[in-house]
Amino acid sequence: MNTASFISAVRRGCAQTRRPQIPFSSSMVQCCLQSTQPVPAARLPYRVKVSAGKRYAWCACGHSKKQPFCDGAHRTKAPGISPLHFTPDKDRKFMLCACKQTRNAPYCDGSHFRVIFRDLVKSVKGIFK
Repeated sequence: MNTASFISAVRRGCAQTRRPQIPFSSSMVQCCLQSTQPVPAARLPYRVKVSAGKRYAWCACGHSKKQPFCDGAHRTKAPGISPLHFTPDKDRKFMLCACKQTRNAPYCDGSHFRVIFRDLVKSVKGIFK
């Protein structure tokens, strides 16, 4: 593990480290590969057209590469978080949640505004430290 990935792991909060000895050895760092909380895939919702009667699997963990739909990434990265299956009753366009904080999954309920505001507050606090 190089220094950049080590710093990235520490920022994510999933690195366990021991007191490094000189020279630094990558075997001393272990990074957890599984998350217990969903990660935001994007800050704004996805507008998708869905077909009536077709079964969809909405990604609830945020790790899918086929957002907003599940590609099975939760099996290795977030095994405790399962996708939400839904079947629309008619053809239409929906706003599907991408921040993974909605209370009306899989549909967007505006929770992304809270996520954006929280991130903005963090960045402003970081400037004044």
